[in-house]
Amino acid sequence: MLPRPRLWVSLVPYGIGRTKPNHYFEILRTVWDNRHDLPYAWRILSKGVCDGCALGVAGFRDWTMEGVHLCTTRLDLLKLNTARALDPAQLADVKRLPRSAAALRSLGRLPFPMLRRRGEPGFRRIGWDEALDLVAARIRATTPERIGIYLTARGLTNETYYAAQKVARYLGTNNIDNAARVCHAPSTGALRKAIGVAATTCSYRDVIESDLVVLFGADVANAQPVFMKYLYLARKRGTKVLVVNPFREPGLESYWVPSSVESALFGTKMTDAFYQIHTGGDLAFVRGVLRVLIDEGGVDEGFVRDHTEGFAELRRVLAAISLDDLAVAAGSTPAELRAFATTYREARSAVFVWSMGVTQHVCGTENVQGIVDLALARGNVGRPGAGLMPIRGHSGVQGGAEMGAYATAFPGGLPVTPENARVLGERYGFEVPARPGLTVAEMVEAAGRGEMDVLWSSGGNFLATLPDPNSVRSALASTSLRVHQDILVSPQMLVEGDEVLLLPAMTRYEQPGGGTETTTERRIVLSPEIPGPRPGEARPEWDIFAEIGRRARPLAAPGLGLRSAAEIREEIAEVVPAYAGIERLAAGGDSFQWGGRHLCEDWRFPTPDGRAQFSDVMPAAAEQRPGRYQLSTRRGKQFNSMVWRERDPLTGAGRDALFLSAVDAIALAVTEGDPLVVRAEGGATVRARAHVVPIRAGNVQMFWPEANPLIAQGRRDAVSGVPDYNAVVEISRG
Repeated sequence: MLPRPRLWVSLVPYGIGRTKPNHYFEILRTVWDNRHDLPYAWRILSKGVCDGCALGVAGFRDWTMEGVHLCTTRLDLLKLNTARALDPAQLADVKRLPRSAAALRSLGRLPFPMLRRRGEPGFRRIGWDEALDLVAARIRATTPERIGIYLTARGLTNETYYAAQKVARYLGTNNIDNAARVCHAPSTGALRKAIGVAATTCSYRDVIESDLVVLFGADVANAQPVFMKYLYLARKRGTKVLVVNPFREPGLESYWVPSSVESALFGTKMTDAFYQIHTGGDLAFVRGVLRVLIDEGGVDEGFVRDHTEGFAELRRVLAAISLDDLAVAAGSTPAELRAFATTYREARSAVFVWSMGVTQHVCGTENVQGIVDLALARGNVGRPGAGLMPIRGHSGVQGGAEMGAYATAFPGGLPVTPENARVLGERYGFEVPARPGLTVAEMVEAAGRGEMDVLWSSGGNFLATLPDPNSVRSALASTSLRVHQDILVSPQMLVEGDEVLLLPAMTRYEQPGGGTETTTERRIVLSPEIPGPRPGEARPEWDIFAEIGRRARPLAAPGLGLRSAAEIREEIAEVVPAYAGIERLAAGGDSFQWGGRHLCEDWRFPTPDGRAQFSDVMPAAAEQRPGRYQLSTRRGKQFNSMVWRERDPLTGAGRDALFLSAVDAIALAVTEGDPLVVRAEGGATVRARAHVVPIRAGNVQMFWPEANPLIAQGRRDAVSGVPDYNAVVEISRG
């Protein structure tokens, strides 16, 4: 544990175009939002494991630095966990319900199973037996390939993910997916192929102890505010920080640290240099830097020779591309590539951090491969102060994939193959399907074609999270039975279908026996059951999955298991070797880090030949068309698709803002706040208002999910299946 101030509060920064935040006001707001049961709210904060981002805080503490810390994301989420039950009569006529997600959340917790059939004005309360038997009957009446199950990252536990995937395979389908598919699926595949592991290779302490931290396509000040405490202490120790991103994110420019008087008054400079590349220019940028390292003798030739394969081919391919061409494709300059390479070469260790600005592209896997190659070129993996960190935005996604709630992987991340299916089937005592299933986007598209009879989602809101919401709405309406298992009402529940069933779920803090999450640094932590009110008849999510499985196939049900959280953890320990020890977690905050502090320690790679593998993927040629702009999506004051504030305190922008450069604003003859029309190549339009910011010319950004109508359905990374949340657009005055 590293020493640090006794109190840390993670805050948004302030500066030009923003207002200085008042964290004490945020605390007062939280008190007001939870005034109906403040003792319960306090127990959740002080005893529970945070259900926000995947950095992981147990109570008010973590395993990296001493002292107490808290972030506004966790404070915002608290009111969802203490909300009172809604009156079921409110759902009797959906036409009278608000349509915004925020207003629907404010109705309160789902307390009872509710059913609506086509033609009915709204939902009526039914009993659990009727609800469970309905789902089981619809499953028996169809075939496994016409069943789809999806789990979001809304505070879900490893126990829920594990139970869901086992039930899916018990029902004969691999059509099960989770929120990791639409964020870090490219990271999982690229890391496993290159170094044999599919997770962050280092620990948070390595960020603090590293010479250099590079953020690629990640705004941690917004999405993972607790991470800023690590960067702050790293900066105090002399760590350099570089950011590669089209927009000069204000939260990474400076940060307000209340425990430091100077920082509280003036902010702390967090970044040494910004490299403002084009949207999608990441691979060209890192290839350009690698080309400079090769030309200037900056490669660790000994490490490359003794511990890797494929570098000779990569060197050969790179030699055929000029540095100027790579710079143009990146939206950079040769001088910037050399400057980055110099800083990197002079650092004894480096941690590369990336997020959805890198992965949510049609070339997401290639982007990650390029970042991994750049780290391998200097041996920055498997040693102190060095590593690869695909930083997670939600507390459940790391464990979700590792539990096997994935269309393309079994528990432990094993690929779906006939041999792996046979081994898992022998362990389970029933036949496990041997072909990969449908990813979440493919499930919804199949529903739109009338090929999905049961679409079962635990949390989530497809209307806000997937591209082309009009097509998504049509697909939801075309599904015979939709099951929405959740704690609150969401807009997708109101889309009429043949049968729409709402199942009330418990939060992680309510589940008997507690539940575990896996953090970004691979730490498995137990969050205990917190004494307090229980809304209506809400059930543990793992229990809902298990009970429907038993009713759908009652003759084989005795072998399904999944009778308690403790039993599930025991089974996880047997099926997923890396998780051995999860069954011994007993008290809240108990934890262990699978794989230890460093994966691939001492450069031992769990690949078939024991060596890391370079790739030779290269960027596509740069294509900049006059009058066209590269649009990407961004997050504001929100958690996933749940928007907390209509104005983003990081940037001062409203939710209808179109972030564009001063150069482009002049070319379009617009100024701050002017109305605009943004048109995608497919014809979809969205109205916006100009927000002039320091972003690379030719690139624009809009908030997600407001920009989703501009994002084309079906455009995905061919390797991982992650949707491409970017578009080429035209902009005109509105």
